[in-house]
Amino acid sequence: MATTVVMVHGIRTSATMWRAQVEHLRGRGIDAVALDLPGHGARMGEPFTLDGAFATIDGAVRDAATRGRVLLVGHSMGGLVSIEYVGAAERPPVDAFIAASCTAIPRGVALQTYRTLARGFDRLPRRGAPIAEWVLDRTLPVETRADFGAGGYAYDAQDTALRSLSVLDLLAALRRIAVPTWFVNGQFDQLRINERLFTSLVPAAELIVVPRTSHLVTAMRPRVFNAVVDLALATMDAGTQPAPSGS
Repeated sequence: MATTVVMVHGIRTSATMWRAQVEHLRGRGIDAVALDLPGHGARMGEPFTLDGAFATIDGAVRDAATRGRVLLVGHSMGGLVSIEYVGAAERPPVDAFIAASCTAIPRGVALQTYRTLARGFDRLPRRGAPIAEWVLDRTLPVETRADFGAGGYAYDAQDTALRSLSVLDLLAALRRIAVPTWFVNGQFDQLRINERLFTSLVPAAELIVVPRTSHLVTAMRPRVFNAVVDLALATMDAGTQPAPSGS
């Protein structure tokens, strides 16, 4: 049976962040769909709303489901929104799920600190872009270096999107997820804080921590992340659940 991989980007970036994964999957003859959420990428002129984000994901998933199975992959903000989506009370047609760099509950002091830092960067010359570019130049390989910014950076949507995340009921959603699931984090990812809790709430979920890797695990270690996607596809083909994580 055919499988479509639907990919949801993180905050500020766009569908272009998945270029390495799209190329890898299409090289295998597997359909890959990378989305732009409202306020991001080709949709930067639109306001970001959670309802719009859910509608975008749902539209792509249901379209893909008409052709076969669906593997949903989300990174950072896209991963958090996808957790809420996959764990909805009315189960969507998702057959397996990879949630990358998103094992933190976006509430309270941590979220407020993140928003404060983001607003501080916005007040810098060029909204802090020179600093971000300097970091990316020194952490991402040449093959993926341009991918995060190729669709433009959604600076105007950032604070609205961050504020919106506080209403997500992730713990309830996690308990309802009943498909093979992988949580993938970089060793140095600041959003690892609740990774064991998240893994424990999803039956047979697997936690994969990529050594010497930051929050940008999809681009910093593209071949490793592609191997995780291949693992999910093989698990779907075999009709088995991932082994519970013991790490």
